[in-house]
Amino acid sequence: MAILRFRIYWEDDDSIYRDVVIKHTQNFVDLHLCILKSFEFDNKHKATFYRSNDNWLRGREISLEKYEDKVYKVDPLIMTDVTMGSEIKDPNQKFIYVYDFNKFWTFMVELINVDKEENKKLTYPVCIRTEGIAPSQYGTKGLIDKRLAEVEEKYDLNAAAMLEGFSEEDEDGNVAESNEEEAAGEETQEDF
Repeated sequence: MAILRFRIYWEDDDSIYRDVVIKHTQNFVDLHLCILKSFEFDNKHKATFYRSNDNWLRGREISLEKYEDKVYKVDPLIMTDVTMGSEIKDPNQKFIYVYDFNKFWTFMVELINVDKEENKKLTYPVCIRTEGIAPSQYGTKGLIDKRLAEVEEKYDLNAAAMLEGFSEEDEDGNVAESNEEEAAGEETQEDF
């Protein structure tokens, strides 16, 4: 049995991606649900895959269902009816995945490896690698979120640093005086 390993990049930032493994006999709805889970999205919106070429041009559509409010040149294939293996025509096969037709979350899906042996410890499909913080589906996830605190710490996101480019605190956390204030202080001491 072939195990397909896909790398799913977020279109807006290719440093954010997930590696997902899936059996070639599983269908596109399995991949759809695995992508949503790996990026922490809910399953409340419309979704579709497109076959793609090396230039990421959209080809035949593989949709969750045939949507009444969408115009099709050719009727889409339905995810539950299409196995993964039937759509692999190239060792670097690519798909474009679009979720939520109001927000148009777009992901680039690229086949990066095919294994002949399945790992008995895994339940397919599954995300096996995570890089970068997933985009928030509905805006900020909250100020208490651990990942936001990590980003703030990593990039030193505080108001003073953002306005001036430098913090006015020294290593001990004391606020340093500006050069003008120091010069004025020195003149005053000399006068006495």
